Amino acid sequence: MDSVRTGVLGCGTISDAYLDADDRFDGYDIVACADIDAERAEETADEYDIRATDPDGLLAADEIELVVNLTTPSVHRETCRDILTAGKHVYVEKPLAASFGDAEAILDTAAAEGLLVGSAPDTVLGAGLQTARSVIDDGRIGEPVGATAVWTSGGHESWHPSPDLYYQRGGGPLFDMGPYYVTALVSLLGPASRVTGSTARTVEQRTITSDPRRGETIDVEVPTHESGVIDFADGAVANILTSFDAPGRSTFVSPAFEIYGTDGTLRLSDPNRFEGPVRLRSADGTTEAVEPTHEYTDGRGAGVADLTAAVRGDWTHRTSGALAGHVLEVLDGIRDASDEGTHVSIGTDIDRPKPLPPTFPEPITD
Repeated sequence: MDSVRTGVLGCGTISDAYLDADDRFDGYDIVACADIDAERAEETADEYDIRATDPDGLLAADEIELVVNLTTPSVHRETCRDILTAGKHVYVEKPLAASFGDAEAILDTAAAEGLLVGSAPDTVLGAGLQTARSVIDDGRIGEPVGATAVWTSGGHESWHPSPDLYYQRGGGPLFDMGPYYVTALVSLLGPASRVTGSTARTVEQRTITSDPRRGETIDVEVPTHESGVIDFADGAVANILTSFDAPGRSTFVSPAFEIYGTDGTLRLSDPNRFEGPVRLRSADGTTEAVEPTHEYTDGRGAGVADLTAAVRGDWTHRTSGALAGHVLEVLDGIRDASDEGTHVSIGTDIDRPKPLPPTFPEPITD
């Protein structure tokens, strides 16, 4: 199939992961980049031998069919709207938007324009989580009963050169790291039906300890310690904890990610990574490392390949806007449940994403 000519909007820290991935996939070809900082766009374009332009120029370029949107979550609603109304498909870094309402607006615009939305995380396409999916589908842990997901840190101001976005609308540990865990859980266990939870904001300001802004303070607008319970439509119940308020991190195996079944327990790979290991502990107490059933471990960009395959051919889109919207409704719902002191029902109705062929991304055929 002809490759989809692609542009990148936003040349910040994460853009290298996507630009480096371009040569790994035949389905798309990154030909241009844009940023509100013209100098940064030029530097990125020079490094990757592509064309630099401004955001308006990127959207006006007739040859570009798809835009990878790497802007901050707080502006995803408006930037995705602009991309879609310019007649281009869009792949968005996680989370899909700063709120579920914003995500609904993005998906409504896409439907009206007859275009596709894809969204990170695409780690669910990796060998680690696809291997875990095969274990569950083969019945090796029996019927899934529950899950535990724990990710903790002391906050991104210790390493990120510009950590403000993690403490603004669309940020916080649940919206930053939660998409990895909840997307994996929905892929493995199916859609969620209701949630509850409690959240806290420990301090009003944080001090940056990374360069080049060491010593600056930033305001904290969102919760920084968030704990939720997710009920799945098929009956399993998951606990999720994400925190920027644990400078000593967790004493669990980090990160802690397990699924419990009637016949055994599955220790999952880190959902922020594409590779394993995956371990199975049976009811008799024996533990085994599960041999990988899938191949892909090469990093980000797989979701863009997934989207372009859906654009070009007969391919079921796995990292779809519908999945990302459902995940965001879960995350938003945990915060709403904390504010309201209740359970929150999940209204979006999606199918469990199909498992991938073991040889993904080659060949891309269902």
